[in-house]
Amino acid sequence: MKSFAASALALAIASSIPALAAPAATAATSRPENAFLAQADAAARAARVANVDYVLDFSLTGKESFNATTTVQFDLLDASTPLTLDLDKASIAMLTVNGKQVTPVYNNWFITLAPADLVKGRNLVSVVYQRLHSTNGEGLHRMKDPVDGLVYTYSHFEPAAAHQMFAVFDQPDLKATYQLSVTAPRDWTVISTMRESGVEPAAAESRRWTFPRTKKLSPYNFSMHAGPYKMWEDNSGPYPMRLFARQSVASQIKPDEWFKYTKQGLAFFDNYFGVPYQFAKYDQILVPDFLYGAMENAAAITFGEAGFLYKADMTAAERQSLASVIMHEMAHQWFGDLVTMKWWNGLWLNESFASFMGTLATAEATEFKDAWRDFYSGGKQGAYAQDQTASTHPIEVPVPSTANAFDNIDAITYSKGASTLMQLRHLLGEEVFRKGVHNYLTKFAYQNATLDDFIGTLGETAGRDLKPWTAEWLYQAGVNTLVANYQCKAGRISSFSLQQSAPSAALPALREQRVQVATFTRAGDKLALGKNVAVTYRGASTSVPGLVGSACPDLVYPNYQDWGFVKIALDARSQATTRAHLAKVDDPLLRAMLWQSLWDGVRDGKTSLLDFIDTALHNVPTEKDYTLLGDVLGKLGSARRLLDRMHVDSPATRRAGVALEAMAWNGVLANAANGDFQRRWLRSYLDQAGSVDAQQRLAGLLDGTVKVDGLVVNQDVRWDILQQLSRRDYPGSAALVSAEAVRDKSAAGQAAAIAAEVVRPAAANKARWLATIQDTKTALPFSQIRVAMFSLYPGEQGAFSEATADQRLAQLAVLDQSAGPVYMRAYAGAMIPSNCTPASVARLAQASRSMTTLSALTRRALQNRLEEDQRCVAIKRTMTGAK
Repeated sequence: MKSFAASALALAIASSIPALAAPAATAATSRPENAFLAQADAAARAARVANVDYVLDFSLTGKESFNATTTVQFDLLDASTPLTLDLDKASIAMLTVNGKQVTPVYNNWFITLAPADLVKGRNLVSVVYQRLHSTNGEGLHRMKDPVDGLVYTYSHFEPAAAHQMFAVFDQPDLKATYQLSVTAPRDWTVISTMRESGVEPAAAESRRWTFPRTKKLSPYNFSMHAGPYKMWEDNSGPYPMRLFARQSVASQIKPDEWFKYTKQGLAFFDNYFGVPYQFAKYDQILVPDFLYGAMENAAAITFGEAGFLYKADMTAAERQSLASVIMHEMAHQWFGDLVTMKWWNGLWLNESFASFMGTLATAEATEFKDAWRDFYSGGKQGAYAQDQTASTHPIEVPVPSTANAFDNIDAITYSKGASTLMQLRHLLGEEVFRKGVHNYLTKFAYQNATLDDFIGTLGETAGRDLKPWTAEWLYQAGVNTLVANYQCKAGRISSFSLQQSAPSAALPALREQRVQVATFTRAGDKLALGKNVAVTYRGASTSVPGLVGSACPDLVYPNYQDWGFVKIALDARSQATTRAHLAKVDDPLLRAMLWQSLWDGVRDGKTSLLDFIDTALHNVPTEKDYTLLGDVLGKLGSARRLLDRMHVDSPATRRAGVALEAMAWNGVLANAANGDFQRRWLRSYLDQAGSVDAQQRLAGLLDGTVKVDGLVVNQDVRWDILQQLSRRDYPGSAALVSAEAVRDKSAAGQAAAIAAEVVRPAAANKARWLATIQDTKTALPFSQIRVAMFSLYPGEQGAFSEATADQRLAQLAVLDQSAGPVYMRAYAGAMIPSNCTPASVARLAQASRSMTTLSALTRRALQNRLEEDQRCVAIKRTMTGAK
């Protein structure tokens, strides 16, 4: 009762008195006056502070701001110097330190606590404040549903945004306990790490929610979400489960699928780790305007709803995506929440491990036994591509400040890291690896750990020194290339070796790795497996005596079943066999890997894009594997985008475009009885539909004059069609978009309408939207601005892109200084101009040379865009035969 009364009084004070002015800092502190926390400053603070406990009290009304009180207790090793407490852009009404009200020394980023107010030993600080809700997906985000006017809030703190909601030591190695109370509107539900211990009526049509103290967590793993969420429950397993979503999208949620995969995952991880799930209940919340796919808040996981709303029956691909994301976030409950990295340079291990374990759980605990194939075709290819750029980086990299925490959140961090863990599992053995992970989790539970702690524990368990492996794989960038070198005599292999090469003189590492080398020979109309040998290779050349004497192969694949992280260069005989007999390969994973080798040839400028398209036209229509079909159709979508960017109008490119359209449409017609395949082919048709005939057919699907057996044109499909029509400036498309926006007022509809409007090829339209995007004070929510960024300049609209290219490059440095990391991650990824011409390459090269003061994140994006443009020009040159 006393705590409740004190908190209520503090909130009353916050709402009734004006904020105290923030005077210039007078207490000396070495911490820079900016929005970020340097690793050195975090380490210095962690050396002084321990045993942190937060009591948090919030008053939420649904309006644009909230009132709150943070009460933090902590042990302080010494009180001889100032101490900072992070709090972002708040209006502080009252600051109390150890029972004494003091004038805040506050710069809008952190409070500086004076030595005179602190004591050695236990301290108590209370901050009463008001703050605006965030609208960019960080801190305590607020969204008003355009359908019914209901307001929803949720928190998102990674990497360091907890201080946008409460006063906190916002760094991962100051784990703490959290006790929460919330006053919220009567029809709201409040969700947090713990289940509520009480809900009682409060004044003004509100209720008071109280929650028990949590176990120790890093600040970014704590969370609070509140609003009139629709709730589903399942208490059939050992852990009570709940699912939440906005009321207006509740009909698009498939709760049975969510609960099925969640139960399967919890059972799998309990058994695999040998450490029971630690957080008593399992809540999952679908939230709007989310910056990422999902977030592993302890026991209250958030999911970006845009990826998990279904207006039709879920396809197998959608179910697998749902299962894999659930498993990824669930793995974090152990690896990230229970044991947490000490600083943000260790974030890769959290994400790599969750990617690895999420895929393993999906493959072993659900119906999606081909999850590793999906990983190979998706995330792993992204890692291969990124690891071949000049801006690649080691898996483990320094992170000097929270400003850089997400600089390296990319395919290297997620998928190359996961692949190295897969490789380590093969090297150590599955059971040794599992025991090592168990030992690590039990040894460091509720603590912070480093890479050395993880590798050291695995090495101890295996009885092996893993430092050389760590140096090769985690501290050196680049992907090696592996090729089979063999000779045959009298129909038998007489010699066989694996040749490993480094990507460049700048990245010279040659790695140890265990792979399988498989040979195949033609047998009638099939390619039959001859011999498969497991090999640990190292250095430039490794002999494979196990293959000597076996039948001379038609095809050799040196990374059979995808154990290794290595780029495969097919020998000449194997490459010829692949082109001629791809459809005769029974193993779908091998088929996928051979397709990838062909696509790599295009990307490397060694094979004509038109030759790849021709191979696809002859093989894809008969592909019966759903996962592989999606992979190859995705590559053909990339091929179409390359053709659009190249602007090569020749008989050959026109024939290729018509043939791709026809193949995709025939796939739609031929799969009326198989909805999953039909929808996959429809997606491909939307990618390929560039001709007038195709546009007319899409318009017919929209107005109902074209009907296809089995095909349901739901709201999502309608928007996909409208975006394509608008993109090609189909007659009347602007009016069609406006009418659809009136009909569909949902948040998803608003985003889709923006995409369809922004993509329309009209100079005034492009200028208006470019100005809106570059206006960091725009009233539009960032989620919609991000949609506009990625819709503004599709490849075939090169003339519009070229018209503003110089302006966008000129603004890049200005925005990089003023807009912040959340904005720049999207802007730099979408808005740096590249038009697949030598002039565009030269312009980007000049920008890369001259823009030396860009942030690391933006500079890397610029370098990547330059290389992407160079690659496009090289592919174009190979295709056209130009010199």
